Amino acid sequence: MNLESPKVSVSKSPEDVFNFLADVKNFESLMPENISKFEVLGEDKFLFALKGMPEIILKKKEVIPPNKIILGAAGGKIDFSLIANITEVDAASSDVKLDFTGDFNPMMAMMIKGPITKFIETLVTSIPKAI
Repeated sequence: MNLESPKVSVSKSPEDVFNFLADVKNFESLMPENISKFEVLGEDKFLFALKGMPEIILKKKEVIPPNKIILGAAGGKIDFSLIANITEVDAASSDVKLDFTGDFNPMMAMMIKGPITKFIETLVTSIPKAI
């Protein structure tokens, strides 16, 4: 399953956006209002839970400065990745898009597609306000 967020424009350089997203503590400021738990577990991973959903641990899997950060599920029964793609518009502005990829059975995919789509849209639209 592959989902894409809308692209958002940020009035910051790709380096600034990358540095913000590379610090896992900053993801707390991007989370939706229905978050019930957020905990930094180390320099490269954090745990979060949305109301009514299980806790999810995300860990930095790969970083390609200043254009891409890949977060992946750390443990748990499902394997997925959240990829932040940062594109330079000019020296002082960037476009950011989030991609979600995961390997789910059709029933699970059908159940989580809506909530995951809404979740990544909330994350990406929060970036310009949070930086």
